[in-house]
Amino acid sequence: MRRSFITPFDRGDIKDLIQSMDDAIDMMHKTVKTVKLFERNEFDPLMQEMGGVIVAAAKLVAEAIPLLSKVGAHTVRLNAIAEEVMRVESRADDLHEQGLKDLFRKHGRSDPMAYIIGSEIYGQLEKVVDRFEDVANEISGIVIENV
Repeated sequence: MRRSFITPFDRGDIKDLIQSMDDAIDMMHKTVKTVKLFERNEFDPLMQEMGGVIVAAAKLVAEAIPLLSKVGAHTVRLNAIAEEVMRVESRADDLHEQGLKDLFRKHGRSDPMAYIIGSEIYGQLEKVVDRFEDVANEISGIVIENV
């Protein structure tokens, strides 16, 4: 007897979604490696807030994934989640910009190495949120194609 598994949406979309999620996880690992490399164990308040933004984006994606099994029934919530991830990413952009300004004011002329290390960490954190935005874009694409 031959069995087949019919996915709730296109297999290519599944592959793209998994790849975008993997990219987000890889970026988180790269950020951790950067923090370890520079032996940072204290973080500016805005870096800490960016960490909270990353957690919020991850929780939104974690909520969205099970809903994809029945895209049509969860269209409204999936769209709302994708929009919320976009807002979270926009907040991360603002935090990144303000963090760099604060670093420059604090260390720009007196301790350039502290500025470089801090700006690298801010950049990594911002990229993590960007990868979650990519996941949200994949989710939005799946919703559009299947409704």
